Amino acid sequence: MSGAQAALSQAQAALDLAMLDLANTVVRAPVDGIVGNRQIRVGRYVTPGTAALDIVPTIARILLRTSSLTALLHIDVALDSSILSIINHTYRLRKKAAGLGGPMKITAIKARVCNAEMRNWVFVRVETDEPGLFGWGEATLEWKTRAVVGALQDLEALLIGQDPRNVEQCYQILTRHGFWRLGVEGMSAVSGIEIALWDILGKSLGVPVWRLLGGQVRDYLRTYTHLGLGDMKAVYETGSVDAIVERGRIVTQAGYDAVKVVCIPYTHYVSPAKAVDSVANMVGSLREAIGPDIDIMVDFHGRPASVNAAMDYLKAIEPARIMFAEEPVPPEDVAGLAHITARSAVPIASGERLIGRREFTHSITARAFNIAQPDICHTGGLLETKKIAAMAETAGIGLAPHNPLGPIAGVAALHFGISTPNVVIQEEMSGAVAWYDEVVTWPIQRKPGRWDLPELPGLGVTVNEDVIARHPFKQEVLHARNAVMPDGTVVDW
Repeated sequence: MSGAQAALSQAQAALDLAMLDLANTVVRAPVDGIVGNRQIRVGRYVTPGTAALDIVPTIARILLRTSSLTALLHIDVALDSSILSIINHTYRLRKKAAGLGGPMKITAIKARVCNAEMRNWVFVRVETDEPGLFGWGEATLEWKTRAVVGALQDLEALLIGQDPRNVEQCYQILTRHGFWRLGVEGMSAVSGIEIALWDILGKSLGVPVWRLLGGQVRDYLRTYTHLGLGDMKAVYETGSVDAIVERGRIVTQAGYDAVKVVCIPYTHYVSPAKAVDSVANMVGSLREAIGPDIDIMVDFHGRPASVNAAMDYLKAIEPARIMFAEEPVPPEDVAGLAHITARSAVPIASGERLIGRREFTHSITARAFNIAQPDICHTGGLLETKKIAAMAETAGIGLAPHNPLGPIAGVAALHFGISTPNVVIQEEMSGAVAWYDEVVTWPIQRKPGRWDLPELPGLGVTVNEDVIARHPFKQEVLHARNAVMPDGTVVDW
């Protein structure tokens, strides 16, 4: 008998032992196991309350990736003939995963849309021919929800039958075999699919995604939030000293040591003196109120239409010693952005509206910013963003990935940040809507300003589709329609 066959025989025996302890309907406590001479904490991978159906693939994966497979598992899950059948079937499928069978195959790509007021979160579910094994991603794009869902439907046919564990190959198919190069709608769809593929790969191996992206480079990921913790009105409608100070204090009292504000007024090609003085007063008052130990970021949102207008505001906020100013001019003005970065005493961040390595190449070569802000859910997914990070690191540029999106995007950013050395800080907006934590269960307990190391396989998320169904698609709040000058001129939001 070969070594692989002997291991699989032992795994079957271990699964048989596991079946003897099937007793209740859900996992009620951390699940312990003895594997050979070492103890494993299956409880790291299975949360109390997990449905019996969900624990089965995890048990099989842990057993099959362990070198010594004499196991005694203590499990609290339902003793049910269908579940026993799934255990046995999962075991047979794991033989394939161990190299004794055919490849895994993608069988479907589905969109799940959950309204979140200014956005509709677009969650992507990639299903495989292994029962119980699927992956989740996110492809949220403001005001383009139906276009992204349509793109997902168009792209699905390209990947049916492909092995989801071949992430790079699937990405190449998605971006090359449609002939036409994809814009932000199509690349958001690609990103959501790609993230889900990593989730599948991690689950199939029983490891968290960050281990597959290069491993751990830090113990935790530093995060920042916005005024109102991401509430739309607080983020985009705070325009007075009293309001910015009050809301800034609320964020820091919640435990965050960094906050972003959007306080640059809608601007055309010139910066009125009154507007510049108002910005200086707001940012200066915020600094005075929250003290020198809290980092402040100012999001210009690409509102100034000229370098001169942007520079006026930058000089006004310079005394507050902010961490960085974001998008001081529109993203397509690479020459203008490079000019500003070379002359500004305030560090410059940009890149959330750049798609893929090709759009980042010119900006990085030109040293157009000090901090790059790729959005994992728009720029091509985790691996493409890792490539952008490597380009930036070579040029001495840090990363502060863009992420005002939903909870799966947040978890993807967590795995990225834990494994990417030049990440400086991570954006989050977990207070955007009250149901943020109801839709998706995270693999960690989030702390203000700090996300710890996730241990669950894959992304480690559990998605509640019943909650999604309670918040179906709605036309998003078209807040950008407010970007109009007093004379009716349309400007950047």
